[in-house]
Amino acid sequence: MASKLMESEIVDGRRARGARTRDAVLAEAVQLASVEGLEGLSIAHLAARLGTAKSSVHASFGSKEALQVAVIAHTRDILVELVIGPALKAQAGLQRLSALGEGWMSYLERNTFEGGCVLSSASLEMDGRPGPARDAVAAVMREWLDLLEDNIARGIEKGDIAPDTRPAQLAFALNAVGMAANWQSQLFGGAFSYDTGRAGWTQLLEQHSSLP
Repeated sequence: MASKLMESEIVDGRRARGARTRDAVLAEAVQLASVEGLEGLSIAHLAARLGTAKSSVHASFGSKEALQVAVIAHTRDILVELVIGPALKAQAGLQRLSALGEGWMSYLERNTFEGGCVLSSASLEMDGRPGPARDAVAAVMREWLDLLEDNIARGIEKGDIAPDTRPAQLAFALNAVGMAANWQSQLFGGAFSYDTGRAGWTQLLEQHSSLP
């Protein structure tokens, strides 16, 4: 019995170390993808950045495609932690939409990623490239748009968003503001202020608000 317990502890320890190693590799992979794009992300390039053997990175992911999908999943987790989670503390509807906008702009402004928002850039990079990576990007972005649409619909039900508002249309416009803010920041650097993005998001909500 004791022997089996010890063997189990050894196995669990190996799994925990493996998980920590994988998380560390993913953290670097996300930063690399933000600069080089998902297509520029490779096991060899990542191994060189980490200063480790290519075989060790390959053992964690197996293929470039699997690495790309894992990067998107990890980026989603970061978005949930830094943007969506805090915004859920606000009341559903207009208040939460405002919090989501502020959270997104702050997330971009803090340079969470070396080369800008991975999801924003990957949405453009992968839109015409069928495959698991594109499907992973599309799934996360669909979740994001659904979150916006759901809160717009709940705002209409509560009476703080105008009843003639089309949730899908407003969600499209809000998402476009964030995508544009990321694009301009990456292209123009310090010459762009995220206050412009905040103002655009706020203006859209004010246009559709039914509050005095």
